Amino acid sequence: MHVVSFRLFGALLAALAASLAHAGDSYSFGPATQRSPVTQAQYWNPILDYVSRRSGITLVLKVAATGDQSSDATVRGDYDFVYNNHQFKPSAAAQGYTVILRPRAPDIAGLLVTLENSPIKSVAGLRDQTVGFANPQGFAGYTVQMDHLLRQGITVVPTFGGTQEGIMEQLKAGNVIAAGVNSAVMQEYATRENLRYRVLWRSPAYHDLAISVHSRLPRIAVEAVRKVFAEMAEDPEGARILESSARVIGQSPPYGFIPANQQDYKTYLDFYRHSVFKGAH
Repeated sequence: MHVVSFRLFGALLAALAASLAHAGDSYSFGPATQRSPVTQAQYWNPILDYVSRRSGITLVLKVAATGDQSSDATVRGDYDFVYNNHQFKPSAAAQGYTVILRPRAPDIAGLLVTLENSPIKSVAGLRDQTVGFANPQGFAGYTVQMDHLLRQGITVVPTFGGTQEGIMEQLKAGNVIAAGVNSAVMQEYATRENLRYRVLWRSPAYHDLAISVHSRLPRIAVEAVRKVFAEMAEDPEGARILESSARVIGQSPPYGFIPANQQDYKTYLDFYRHSVFKGAH
């Protein structure tokens, strides 16, 4: 009886959300630019199609060409929904993005890595070396690493690859001696590409990227989207879509998303409050 009632409530919520939306309305969904636009679309479009159908709220994927563009769009409030961590930057605070979900995934960390056969054995060996990063806006792929290097008094020459996987390709090719990377994306890439690497430094753990919503969105639409995302992994069709999308990027289970709030991401806000790296903001 409770199961039937719960399902009925979910159906009524979706119907109400759809009825409150104007005909033709849609909401943008901007994910972090960690991979190529094609890979991003292959991963996200099936998921967003499912959430749109089940919630009655149309979500449209908006992929920025680079991490810088994605971050700038977030700071301007261009996206309705974001899957990112740039919304925690002080410069984005005015937009009022609020966390509603996070992935069912292990925490991430920022890494400084080199190839397994590299002569570099420690972070000290990076002094005055050219080190690759995705882009100047990446949290776990640039900001936490630069903060650490500054605290250690180690100067490096940064070069940028545009995306996380872009700089990993440069590392693999030997074009940079080391790279600052997101631990989860690095692991997925290394598994797919059979790349062996050495971790020189690992940051404290942070929750993976959050799905956040802009303050301008109607609450009924937000709740409908949150509910479908949160229940997707428990639905047979949703689970199949999540698993299929995971294969695109080499993602390991568990898949899907769980409800979350701003307090769950306090570690990001604390980092920005105490960071010595001025480019972090």
